[in-house]
Amino acid sequence: MPTPENSVQRTTRSTTAASNIKVETNLRYDTSYVRRQGGVLKVLQILLSFVGFMCIQATYLSLSSIGKFFSTVSMLGVWITGILLVCYLYHVVEKYYNLPWIKLELFYCTVIAFCFLVAACMTAEVEDIAFQIAGSFGFFAMVAYGVDAYSKFVAMKSGALAQGGEKEISKETTRITTPTN
Repeated sequence: MPTPENSVQRTTRSTTAASNIKVETNLRYDTSYVRRQGGVLKVLQILLSFVGFMCIQATYLSLSSIGKFFSTVSMLGVWITGILLVCYLYHVVEKYYNLPWIKLELFYCTVIAFCFLVAACMTAEVEDIAFQIAGSFGFFAMVAYGVDAYSKFVAMKSGALAQGGEKEISKETTRITTPTN
């Protein structure tokens, strides 16, 4: 039988967390995205990929396996990044905010950066000036995609939304103390 000297005090904690996300779900054209870091990176990635592609296509070795691989990687970069840029410009990303856009872009940027690394290394060793210049643009594109992948990783870790909206997190903690007699 417990006595008042050795009575134990019990504490129960109850935590409730709620998350509210406010976004505009209408489609609209907004050019302000290209002035932010993500937009500048996407435009730079498209330009570097396209110039690298044009350098490969300007040479007689463009039909070699190395030329075809670099052309494939650079055109994938141009098209997929272009589609993502259009999605951001028209706020499609904000409309479908429940999709894991940041994780998808992190995966895409990491894979395409690795592909550009391989393609640029392969083209840089060919003894053709156009291939060497394309290799340089490939390395620059790899860096641009790498920076974008890092920014997506940081955004994913912080729990940010891919575009627009505000994420409000409210946390309530209730503490109930029950003394035992």
